[in-house]
Amino acid sequence: MKLTITCGIDWAEDHHDVPLVDETGKLVAKQRIKDDADGFRRLLAQLADAGDCAEAPIPVAVETARGLVFACLRTTGRKVYSINPMAVARYRERHRSARAKSDHADAMTLANILRTDADMHRPLPADSELVRAIAVLARAQQDTVGNRAQLNNQLRSHLKRYYPAALAAFAVRGVGLDSREARAVLAAAPDPHTAARLTRAQLRAALRRSGRQRNIEVWVERLRTVFTGDYLHQPPLVEQAMGRQTLAPVAQLDAGRAADDLGEAAAEAFAGHPDAEILGSFPGIGPLTGARVLAEIGDDRTRFADARALKAYAGSAPVTIASGKSHLVRHRRVKNQRLAAAGYVWIFGALPPCRSRPNTTDAGTSGTGTPPPCATSSTVSWDASTTACRPGRNSIPARRSPPRPRRR
Repeated sequence: MKLTITCGIDWAEDHHDVPLVDETGKLVAKQRIKDDADGFRRLLAQLADAGDCAEAPIPVAVETARGLVFACLRTTGRKVYSINPMAVARYRERHRSARAKSDHADAMTLANILRTDADMHRPLPADSELVRAIAVLARAQQDTVGNRAQLNNQLRSHLKRYYPAALAAFAVRGVGLDSREARAVLAAAPDPHTAARLTRAQLRAALRRSGRQRNIEVWVERLRTVFTGDYLHQPPLVEQAMGRQTLAPVAQLDAGRAADDLGEAAAEAFAGHPDAEILGSFPGIGPLTGARVLAEIGDDRTRFADARALKAYAGSAPVTIASGKSHLVRHRRVKNQRLAAAGYVWIFGALPPCRSRPNTTDAGTSGTGTPPPCATSSTVSWDASTTACRPGRNSIPARRSPPRPRRR
């Protein structure tokens, strides 16, 4: 497919280079716009002068589809292509062997990619506004959970250097260092010397401030026993300084509880989408996991041609590398990492215990970190089922039962 006029935009922090090329690769127009409302109006005027109209909008290629200019550009109804920067670098080498590089040359490369190989690239999906909002909330919640886990690991590593009593006190199932109880106690006693002097009344008050209502006296006695135990200590001044350092990650963990609020907001938005009933019919998909899946696959019915395309996008389809006598089938590493992570949680929330792997850990992986065969095969089949269940397909199963693990 050859296009008459194509546009490429090289993204920068405060400005963007915008060239237009015709079907022969000749430069028709170019300009540099700023990342503001005036720059967007200039961009639309440049496209209109080149023949842009509602019936035949000029397509645009970018490397990074982020920012207000590109968000507004997508609302105009034109096709916007997000080209992988590695692919752009390989295209650039087709025309020059030197490593010369400029913003205008990169924008020209993007425009020529659409001119010659538009069929080899996919435009950004035409998702609804609700799906975009769900994507913002679901991705923010996922990032916040990751940041909270990283803070928790940093706090654990720090406490191990001077405060082993805190690690022992909160090594309880369901009550870890990121729990409300742990954060309240560490805020009141950030070092071992202060913790050992806490009275029962002070511990009781700290636990109540955390919101705990049950088994308070049991916890008070447990904490008193742990904090007054015999442990190794840092020098007093060093221990006090490390206690002051502990207050920083504890405060950040308090702020990190926003993941719960984001999760509730994502689940609420997901419940209002028409596809929520379909995704929720799959065993193992809850409101939050469903929001994550919908955020990544979207609701554009033309985005995936078939189930095979969706499986490749999710990373559940293997990659075949064949050359001469060599024939390798490997795990797909280039994929949507967020969708793959959501599928990992989804499948292990639905599968019964996998008896084919006795050494499988609680996380659902073997000792090498590889998912069991039953999980991989089920993810593949459910990716296909997700595509089949979307409205507009020939068959819409009402509900699917979780697949049984194969006997080995």
